[in-house]
Amino acid sequence: MHSDAASVKKSIRTYLTVGAALFVFTGITVAVNQIHLAVPMAITVALIIATTKGTMVASIFMHLNHEKKWIYGALLLTMIGFALVILLPLFTIGNEIGTPIETGHAAVEHAGR
Repeated sequence: MHSDAASVKKSIRTYLTVGAALFVFTGITVAVNQIHLAVPMAITVALIIATTKGTMVASIFMHLNHEKKWIYGALLLTMIGFALVILLPLFTIGNEIGTPIETGHAAVEHAGR
């Protein structure tokens, strides 16, 4: 980036614009909270708002919009790893560990002996 007066003014304008947008999205978050949506819809809306705000913060305030492509690769790998860790409990729902071997009639007959 250049350090001349015009680029500094442009950077300040960008920071103020993103700051104002974050303020507006915070207001939207509060307003949506007052609507009392169904839980799945509320989670979806909250995640959309949080993703939008996080993207603005990461790209502008953390300067990721000026980074090299390998930074995006590392960020993508982090997101994939996070998604796998979050989804891991779904993969364990169908396992048979902890369920009794004898169920139904066999368990009743065995108890009667």
